[in-house]
Amino acid sequence: MVRAENYGCAAEFRKTPDGRYQMTLLPAILVNNQFTRLWDAGYQKFLLADDGRKIPALATQLASLRKFNEELRAALGIPTYYNEAIGSTCHVSTYDRVKGRPGAVPDESVGARSSEQH
Repeated sequence: MVRAENYGCAAEFRKTPDGRYQMTLLPAILVNNQFTRLWDAGYQKFLLADDGRKIPALATQLASLRKFNEELRAALGIPTYYNEAIGSTCHVSTYDRVKGRPGAVPDESVGARSSEQH
């Protein structure tokens, strides 16, 4: 196992039988030297720890993760895709207004309205 770390972030690689390395843990923010999963709750990003803690992600942590991910991809010669280049990609996502979830049907105060008056 090989671990690449920088800026409070890390990724893990394991050697395959053919002598190559495969990424087994995607780039993540470290908390107490442990990998976390980035969760987009729709209104804020959180770090999910293996012990069940949910920690609000700080802007500095997200910036560090982005920088680490960019440098790691450049060093490995892995292309960066559009959605990865514009910001942090999350391991887990939850979005508002998913069918069956509270708030799935917004009230009249949400969204665009046609004007009766011209």
